Amino acid sequence: MPSPLSIIMYHYVRDLARSRYPAIKGLALDLFVEQLDYIQRHYAVVRPEEVIAAARGDDDLPRNALLLTFDDGYRDHYDNVFPILFERRLSAMFFPPVKVVADSALLDVNKIHFILASVDDPTDLLAPVFEAVDAHRAEYGLESTEAYYERLARPNRFDPGEVIFIKRMLQHELPEPLRNAIAADLFRRFVSVDEAAFARELYVSREQLRVMIGCGMYVGSHGANHLWLDKLDPDGQAREIDASLAFLAELGAPVADWVMCYPYGAYDDSVLGLLRARRCAVGVTTRVAVADLAGDDPLLLPRLDTNDLPKSAAAPPNEWHRRAAG
Repeated sequence: MPSPLSIIMYHYVRDLARSRYPAIKGLALDLFVEQLDYIQRHYAVVRPEEVIAAARGDDDLPRNALLLTFDDGYRDHYDNVFPILFERRLSAMFFPPVKVVADSALLDVNKIHFILASVDDPTDLLAPVFEAVDAHRAEYGLESTEAYYERLARPNRFDPGEVIFIKRMLQHELPEPLRNAIAADLFRRFVSVDEAAFARELYVSREQLRVMIGCGMYVGSHGANHLWLDKLDPDGQAREIDASLAFLAELGAPVADWVMCYPYGAYDDSVLGLLRARRCAVGVTTRVAVADLAGDDPLLLPRLDTNDLPKSAAAPPNEWHRRAAG
């Protein structure tokens, strides 16, 4: 009988207090070490290949199994995470979008992260967004700013309403040309005028990924351009997936029985069909739960956020551990 599997999702992992952007929503490096100590006390950290075999039904996972995953291809993962995992003889899954590595292109989602981390008060960003919406309302047939705000400014477990509003407007709500232009303008005003140099510092390189693969880390797909796959037509979805597979093959990463990490957690039935046709073995989402390999679709495995587990080696098992242990 398959055991429950806790899959933990990480993004930025850095020495936040000494970084240029201490307000970025990430995990401080010392707390990452503490959390790994907690994890190793209470869980069995499994290798990616073990999870793939279990998802196929070829093997069972140990009790209290846990898989580490790292999204978006940040240089943090090579500089900070990889040496710690290697020293502890642990493996993990890493999911870089193609464009951040191949083109040193800055993702809009990361522009938004650093814009938010560079202002003292996120409400300072509302006026520029409102002004842009007002200026382009006729051109794009946009709603009133009040209507957008009322519909989108809904807090979640990590962000207040005004931050969610900024993220949603600049990630998918506005027409792509307009949201790209607003994000680029705000990035120049609050962060940096040189996006290319910023991207080269932010993301991992091909060579670094190859080193990680050679040392036992697993690199899977996060799409080519980090797009909302459920908002693309089937041809666009296929292009995103196939470009990511070509990139994985170039790196020497697996392209049979491979793993998909959905950008923004977004997918639809068409995406799932394309993945199955291309021999994708596992897909990880952003749904918050402990995975159940006996009942979950292997292409739709949920994950926990780093904030769902304690960041102290001495912490007692929390509710998520109790759920995993049954």
